[in-house]
Amino acid sequence: MGYPYEDLAEAQFEALVVQAAKQLLGKGVQGFAVGVDGGRDARFEGLADGFPSAARPWDGISIIQAKHTISYGYFNDADFSGGSDSAVLTKELSRAKKLYESGKLHNYLLYSNRYLTANANEKIIETISAETGIPSESIHLCGIEALDEAFRDEPRLAQLAGINPLDGPLIVSSRDLAEVVEAIATNVDDGQSGTQSRPQERTSLAVKNELNTMTEQTSKRLMKNYGHLLSQIQSFLADPGNSSIRDLYDSCAEDFDLKILAHKEPHHTFDKVFGHIVDLLTSRDSLLGRNRRLTRAMVFYMYWNCDIGETEEDQDAVSNQT
Repeated sequence: MGYPYEDLAEAQFEALVVQAAKQLLGKGVQGFAVGVDGGRDARFEGLADGFPSAARPWDGISIIQAKHTISYGYFNDADFSGGSDSAVLTKELSRAKKLYESGKLHNYLLYSNRYLTANANEKIIETISAETGIPSESIHLCGIEALDEAFRDEPRLAQLAGINPLDGPLIVSSRDLAEVVEAIATNVDDGQSGTQSRPQERTSLAVKNELNTMTEQTSKRLMKNYGHLLSQIQSFLADPGNSSIRDLYDSCAEDFDLKILAHKEPHHTFDKVFGHIVDLLTSRDSLLGRNRRLTRAMVFYMYWNCDIGETEEDQDAVSNQT
């Protein structure tokens, strides 16, 4: 698995792109700054260090743009290169055209943490050239493949970019949880009659809420909506035949718990943390988005089952060390 670009904050991704662009153009790449039109560009001025070829390196002003997404996608996705006014390229090409026509851009280098196929590369370069007037040989696209290559050439790329995961936002991976939700979706009864049994709690929910500053109102609403699913999820995960799914669940829960611990601010209620995680998971993964209710139930199960968030055991462990 490659570097988790989708887990970076936008500023972190931009810092990473600057380091990757230095490998292509030279050490003179200057970091991202806000322009008069509100856009953020990095730039390199002069003769590139053998890019795109030693025989015909770029010369003049090279503008670098970084477009980050927290989901998993491709350059030819409609939200990126489609013809709508809201597409990423639609918004950016008018800026690039103005810079090119004013002599402030001679070469255009666009990075994104999306996958770039050969067909999409050619088509998008043709579109950019047609819309801006920039010659196609002065346009270059870099996707996940190019970023991975930059890491192979310089394994310290993230370190050089000054990236500290704790400086970024609370972002959790959706990949493993998507497999868990998909497996559980066909094995639970989401009838909301409230007659299904509920398993015994580990740390009582009232104590759990107090330790994690989850409000009583949110806790009661979550239990009302998803309490009937708790025993079904617990039974499914405890079934020896579902051990591979249980392993994925445990991996998710550990990842979520450690990231929550690292990022939760004292003034944040767990209501906010819970909502942020669910929104993030369902927006970055289409399977979870289609199963939003069960995704929310799974995150609540993690909380209720004391797999994420503070517990009495955690408090006792801290007390014993002091």
